[in-house]
Amino acid sequence: MYYIGIMSGTSLDGIDAVLVDFSGPSFSLLHTCYIPYDQPLRAALLGLNQAGENELHRAAILSNQLSGWYAQAVGRLLEKSGIDPGEIIAVGCHGQTIRHCPQPENGYSIQLVNGALLAELTGMTVVTDFRSRDIAAGGQGAPLVPAFHHEMFAHRDIHRLIINIGGITNITSLPVSGGVNGFDCGPGNMLMDAWCLKHTGMTYDHNGSWAESGRVINPLLENLLNFPYFSLPPPKSTGREMFSLDWLQPCLRGDEATQDVQSTLLQLTVRTITDSVETYYPAVRELYLCGGGAHNGTLVTRLQQQLPGRRINLTDALGIEADWVEACAFAWLARQSIERAPGNLPAVTGATGSRTLGAIYPA
Repeated sequence: MYYIGIMSGTSLDGIDAVLVDFSGPSFSLLHTCYIPYDQPLRAALLGLNQAGENELHRAAILSNQLSGWYAQAVGRLLEKSGIDPGEIIAVGCHGQTIRHCPQPENGYSIQLVNGALLAELTGMTVVTDFRSRDIAAGGQGAPLVPAFHHEMFAHRDIHRLIINIGGITNITSLPVSGGVNGFDCGPGNMLMDAWCLKHTGMTYDHNGSWAESGRVINPLLENLLNFPYFSLPPPKSTGREMFSLDWLQPCLRGDEATQDVQSTLLQLTVRTITDSVETYYPAVRELYLCGGGAHNGTLVTRLQQQLPGRRINLTDALGIEADWVEACAFAWLARQSIERAPGNLPAVTGATGSRTLGAIYPA
């Protein structure tokens, strides 16, 4: 029961790929691979997050290029494992999101990957386009990982929250009884990474050290928190279309110290998480972090300060390292698709019912 999962998230840092085995009594993560994007590819992808000249052609070319990168990740996993490609049941590839507009007046979400080309390059069955069916059924098409979180991390006696801090932060609630729910609570690393790149040339703020050197600008923070998205009730999802430096810029006076803005953006991520926890899950005492933000020591410290009395840990403690949870989720979603089983949670996405997700490109 070998599957490969590939995830490239809104942080635009690179590709996470995993080889997993679903044949035993429990899930097994066998091998992992990370391939960072080079600067030209990252810049080209960022450029497609907004309307621009000849964008259809640019998107098609980048989709083909990305498929080559994804195939490279598959190759590296197979080299590590020694497993014959014919033993891989399917590759689940999320693709690279460039637009996420699931609102009824729009009703679409675009992830760049050429599933047919990836199937040709790898010689394997490929599953892509996981969001469209949920959106067609009236949902947001995101977040999709809560169904996997429930499968892997739920406890029969303990109500847990799984908090994925990627480019966007999403929360999954795994109650002892009752339905699973979750939502995107706001920006995770996205704004911090963009501000850091603009003012330091670094793609991210390692361990939050630059943010720690600054101070929170409270009037700016409160202004940002007044943005309507944060007060919307779930289900809800978001992306770069909503949270970018263009969104931030009108809120700045222009004379702020850059490290103070970074500190404030980090606090924005912390506050949107803690406000969501306090509003919707005040009784929960166990929180598990995954995604790149789980390694930001300053962020985690502030999160613990804002949520006293809660146990905050990484998903490593539950058996899957924080860096690989999302890639594992798309291996699982590929399996759901191949087996014609539901992959979404209507309470999370807002869809009218459970749906099998994904478009399948046979080997």
